[in-house]
Amino acid sequence: MAIGERIRFIRNLRGVTQKYLGMAIGFTEKTSDVRMAQYESGSRTPKEKMIADLAGVLGVCPQALTIPDIESYTGLAHTLFALEDLYGFKINSIDGELCITLDKSKGASYLSMFDMFSAWHSESEKLKSGEITVDEYNAWRYNYPKGEVERTKAVLDKIRAEKENPSDE
Repeated sequence: MAIGERIRFIRNLRGVTQKYLGMAIGFTEKTSDVRMAQYESGSRTPKEKMIADLAGVLGVCPQALTIPDIESYTGLAHTLFALEDLYGFKINSIDGELCITLDKSKGASYLSMFDMFSAWHSESEKLKSGEITVDEYNAWRYNYPKGEVERTKAVLDKIRAEKENPSDE
């Protein structure tokens, strides 16, 4: 999915018009919808600062807009091959089902990917059980890793506070 398609997808998810989005990032009322249409159609590509501004207005992290180009199955396959090269993704079969697994021999890369997948699985399970809504799940996904960083900080703050003020039990 090209960046323009991703902008359109998240803009529609948020229920905003091209004109509103364009004006929110600083284009004039007269040109805002035209510029957004150019970005969404791929005839123009936003620069890094513009991507950050768009992400801010749409309430997502910039990486949610700049995912690799996966418009075709071939493009998706090559993205997966790159993930195999860079992060140790492996294609496997478990109980007759094809799945992607992580290569434990990749050390720190494996641990980072395992943490990311574990967080994703946890949020997915919360959605399935009704503990969170689709909107909450999407907010988590489109702002990852912000929520995980905040949770880790809260846990560390709690541990620090317990060490500084041990209970008298």
